[in-house]
Amino acid sequence: MILNQNVPIGADGFGRRPAADGKRSGKSPHLGVVILQDDVEIGANSCVDRGKFRATVVGEGTNIDNLCPIAHNCRIGRYCVIAGLTVWGGSVTIGDGARVGGAVAIAEQAQIGNGVKIGGKSGVIRDIPDGKTYLGLPATDGTQTLPQWAAIRKLPGWMKRVSRLAGIQQV
Repeated sequence: MILNQNVPIGADGFGRRPAADGKRSGKSPHLGVVILQDDVEIGANSCVDRGKFRATVVGEGTNIDNLCPIAHNCRIGRYCVIAGLTVWGGSVTIGDGARVGGAVAIAEQAQIGNGVKIGGKSGVIRDIPDGKTYLGLPATDGTQTLPQWAAIRKLPGWMKRVSRLAGIQQV
């Protein structure tokens, strides 16, 4: 296992609950642990919060880049590669062999399947089934996202054609 500089393991998670007075939130105790399996590497300035009631787990052979906060109760599978600035909400599960690009945000309790690929700067707000590639904000199946992006790039030209055909003066 390799833990690079400034990697706290087992800090409290962010769990909050309404206080009795209803005006502020109180801290929810985190009683779980962190399990880092064999051959895990975690990059500098990342952190791994302990679970609330169960373990936060980073699976065997997983490599996590710099600046990746891993929230409480997360379960990251074996042999995953996760690029820098990726953030997880609490209780996210990532299957074995997942590949996550840089600056990805994953909403709490999302279930990411085995062998999933997530493009950089994507925002995951729902579960992703095994073997899929997801891109964008919100992240959607790459087979839909890429054609949409290609069409958007062509939109200015299409607008000019329609305006010309309709005899509309473009501003």
